[in-house]
Amino acid sequence: MAVKVGMVSLGCSKNQVDSEIMLSLIKNEGYELCADSGICDVVIINTCGFIEDAKKESIENILEFCTLKNEGRIKAVVVTGCLAERDKDEIAAELPEADVILGIGRNADIARAIKKALNGEKVVEFGEKTELPLEGDRIISNLPFFAYVKIADGCDNRCTYCAIPMIRGNFRSRKIENIVDEVKRFAQAGVKEINLVAQDTTRYGEDIYGELRLPELIDEVCKVDGIEWVRVLYCYPERITDKLLETMARQPKVVKYMDVPVQHASGRILKAMNRRGDRESLTALMQRIREKIDGVVLRTTVITGFPGETEQDFTELCDFIQDIKFERLGCFAYSQEENTPAAEMPDQLDEETKKHRVEIIMEQQYSIAEKKNSEMIGKTLRVVVEGYDRYASSYFGRSFMDAPDIDTKTFFTSEKPLSVGQFVDVVINDTLDYDLLGTAVL
Repeated sequence: MAVKVGMVSLGCSKNQVDSEIMLSLIKNEGYELCADSGICDVVIINTCGFIEDAKKESIENILEFCTLKNEGRIKAVVVTGCLAERDKDEIAAELPEADVILGIGRNADIARAIKKALNGEKVVEFGEKTELPLEGDRIISNLPFFAYVKIADGCDNRCTYCAIPMIRGNFRSRKIENIVDEVKRFAQAGVKEINLVAQDTTRYGEDIYGELRLPELIDEVCKVDGIEWVRVLYCYPERITDKLLETMARQPKVVKYMDVPVQHASGRILKAMNRRGDRESLTALMQRIREKIDGVVLRTTVITGFPGETEQDFTELCDFIQDIKFERLGCFAYSQEENTPAAEMPDQLDEETKKHRVEIIMEQQYSIAEKKNSEMIGKTLRVVVEGYDRYASSYFGRSFMDAPDIDTKTFFTSEKPLSVGQFVDVVINDTLDYDLLGTAVL
């Protein structure tokens, strides 16, 4: 009987891609993949180590499965991902129950490590970050009609609050032809939506081609038959060029959606974050995006409670958000991450102040979203079906305005049965909090 292996993938979509490559490697070695981790022989926790809350979630999952191992319900616990890479020896010392701990540079050895663990060996291995596999077959772990495609890994931006460069290493792009080949394989497997991801998608190509090549990559991806939506996530403000905007506006497969994490609007705080720009330049950028891409949905994330953030800085951020009126926005309280420059800065804010400021921003954004949603009533949106809610007696899905996992939903009724992954037109007739309600037009 084949050994059953399950995986819990935590954190971002980039980490999910790593998980899917490892799943393929495991399956190719004859292991049986198991969707219910609680009844597997081996459980892999592909951890996130970006901020404190993510680290806590990762450790809680590791401890949960170590408990199952101690009860004799599973045979081995494997820890991979960003937390394993970031804390290395500390994880091995503090979690002796874990049978395998692999840094990201050893992901390719996952099947071998499982075999060793099942033979009673303890495996703790770390390699060069650049040895993280960026190519290879994958087993999609989300709904089958969409896929994340990682176009690069690592980051060279060196924001003072961020641990990503020390975890993932320097920025490194994949070749255009390799990315397109992967998209073609997905299209042949029935994938309709491609989401291009990286720590900084707009830097794509700079390291291997000597220039920014995201527009050229988008053009090539859009040539692939069978793909209906192409979405670009994680665009760094400084590298959003007119050429990129014109490409996105020109290509009918590219959804008119831009994810631009600005992090703050105060020039003083942005400088302390080692980011460029200020409220004036960011406002000009958002205006330029809206001028170049008709009907674009703007998404951003911001951080509040950064060391030294005054009431004036915070007010400037709130005023900027009110002026721009982003269609989608997430706000995070600053997390003091060890071994980052910001962690050593003076004037650290207390947790209560940070939490309160997040609440203020999200209340403000709710009012903005409520008004924008009300403006959608009577309009028709193209929606991809994600499932059926029996309690609400309605289907649900996403329009071009919503990225998988992070944005809102459209709930709608239909006179005819629909399938997951099917695209339908939906007339919007009401709203519910951040979500839209409507009726399918068939």
